[in-house]
Amino acid sequence: MRALADFVMRGRKQATLVVVLGTALPLAFWIGAAAAALVLLRRGLSDALGIAVWALLPALLWWYYGEPRPLLVLLGTLSLAAVLRNTASWRPVLLLSLPLGVLFGVIIGGVFGESVQRTSQELQELMPQMLGEVYQQMPDSERARIGELVAPVLTGLMAALLQLLCLLGLLLGRYWQSLLYNPGGFAREFQALRLPAPLAIALLLGVFLLPGLGSQLAMLTPLCSIPLGFAGMALLHGLVAQKRMAGFWLVGFYIALVFFMQVMFPLLVVLAVVDSLFDFRGRSARNGASGPTDGEG
Repeated sequence: MRALADFVMRGRKQATLVVVLGTALPLAFWIGAAAAALVLLRRGLSDALGIAVWALLPALLWWYYGEPRPLLVLLGTLSLAAVLRNTASWRPVLLLSLPLGVLFGVIIGGVFGESVQRTSQELQELMPQMLGEVYQQMPDSERARIGELVAPVLTGLMAALLQLLCLLGLLLGRYWQSLLYNPGGFAREFQALRLPAPLAIALLLGVFLLPGLGSQLAMLTPLCSIPLGFAGMALLHGLVAQKRMAGFWLVGFYIALVFFMQVMFPLLVVLAVVDSLFDFRGRSARNGASGPTDGEG
């Protein structure tokens, strides 16, 4: 990874090559976005846009063939990177990811609307088998209500995946920046991430209450959970570093997250909310004895 980051920062041609190839290759577009974010974080918006404009060619070609995600992730990651560069804080980045996710949801609804509806119908047909007697005992109004929520939630999940990829791209770009110019700076910055209690509670309420206010608002449920999940991961990284625990604890956690996502991710969300109230990492980590790193110190 360091070699790739070093290659990107050698010059404009090298950075353009990595960003364009990353955008053009299937499933690698978020790495191209991370390289563009690295350029923006280090050299500024004008240099990053001069490179990203060439990546628009493969991204628009993907869109022409019905795949908007490379373009959305590229532009979304650059937007988040601009906020991080200007604020040197992950809190506004996580906040901006919410309207960004809503925008993704609107675009996904327009591009993949028919596919989402077909999948929704298939899931509704499978619900009697998946839920068994519980589904049979539900009143007709409750079944209809669940049916109305399926399509918005599917759209929200697809949008949340893009939201997550934008944040991961920025995370990788910030890590590269720290690796090249201030080793250890990114770790301190990420480990200190903690959401204010009002924001964390508002996001948690969004996860649980928005579907009850309207079926279309159910799309926001996955989007609200992503910032909480990131804050939960920062908490775990911070506790491991603070307690000087071995790194295999984090490796084990991420393996469990992959295989038991339905259990581990809600646990991250809950931990983030509780930490916003009680601050498990303590006053010294919250105040940041080393001060803001801005990725480079």
